Amino acid sequence: MSEAGFDSATFRRVLGHYPTGVCVITAVEEGGAPLGMVVGSFTSVSLDPPLVAFFPAKSSSTWPRIEKLGRFCVNILAADQLSLCRQIASPGPDKFRDIAHRASANGSPILDNVVAWIDCTLDAVHEAGDHHIAIGRVAALEVDRAERPLLFFQGSYGEFALLD
Repeated sequence: MSEAGFDSATFRRVLGHYPTGVCVITAVEEGGAPLGMVVGSFTSVSLDPPLVAFFPAKSSSTWPRIEKLGRFCVNILAADQLSLCRQIASPGPDKFRDIAHRASANGSPILDNVVAWIDCTLDAVHEAGDHHIAIGRVAALEVDRAERPLLFFQGSYGEFALLD
């Protein structure tokens, strides 16, 4: 039970009713090895200067390596990229096996066929409970294909359906 009077399962269940987009944060280590981590916690922060943020878990083994590099690319996944999402989210050295990508201006992987990408330099990192708040300064961004994004909702993946 938390100090607020509810347990983490209740917190997760209630917040699971809010859908989030699914992104892959990418970077390239010295020596050329690509890094990738899946996040469902990405948001815009500021227009002037252009800033975005995501929230890596303190338990992540990939985040400290990306943080050290000081640059990354946010890849917004399309609804048809669930298998790519699962591959990047899996542990092990083969995360990028057979995943086509190109280098951004700062050298981070832009995954092929994503909805959009945002190339960033790390602006600030703040501690927040069991996560960090990673703020990126946007250097470049583009929509690659105007497709529906991959969403995460109530513990499952899905896609957005237009109502009008």
